[in-house]
Amino acid sequence: MKTTIAIQNLKCSGCENMIINKLSTIKGIKDISINIENHMVSYSYETPNVTETVQKELSKLGYPIQGDKNGANKKVKSYISCAIGRLIK
Repeated sequence: MKTTIAIQNLKCSGCENMIINKLSTIKGIKDISINIENHMVSYSYETPNVTETVQKELSKLGYPIQGDKNGANKKVKSYISCAIGRLIK
């Protein structure tokens, strides 16, 4: 199955690299793509209930889903993830 979720704090290709690298480590996730302009993350998955795991990992990185009330608090984490993502290109 394929799903797309809207996230907060997505700014650049550094963010994109960090998200793809982290989500690629989750078992059953594949075909990850990021749309920076629309702040969207898309991926295919094989196991049920993986979306919750993806959302938790994104939030840990500083990219919570749209509508998360704690999104502003995660902005600093997203800057750090962004910088790391630029280094691991």
